Amino acid sequence: MSFLRRLCLVYAAILLAVAAINYIPGLTDDEGLAFGIFALDPFDDALHLASAIWAFLAGLISNRSARMFLLIFGAAYLADGIFGIFTGWGFLDFAIFTNESLGPEFSYLRLAANAPHIGLGGIALLAGLLGGRRA
Repeated sequence: MSFLRRLCLVYAAILLAVAAINYIPGLTDDEGLAFGIFALDPFDDALHLASAIWAFLAGLISNRSARMFLLIFGAAYLADGIFGIFTGWGFLDFAIFTNESLGPEFSYLRLAANAPHIGLGGIALLAGLLGGRRA
């Protein structure tokens, strides 16, 4: 199994864990913020679960499907995190279409809230770009 396919399986596990955060006691505070930083609603959970299933299937199917997942997922999540820093909202959950922009902010909380999408997206995109087409 290639590195890209194994990476997809790792992403599937990470995304499945993220989808479960709201349902594990102690990981959200009284305001419903995961780790006291960001809120995850059922739509976010569904998005993470769908992404986990996509990553899992891509990892099982082929190197080409794994690379395609990493490129598309990586670009989408990286862009979502960058949008979050500059607008306060992401586009994957349609929040930029339903909420007024909060403007750019480089506070600890804004950066911490968007770091998971920037980190996961950036690593996935880089792996997809550098992974080539070999199995």
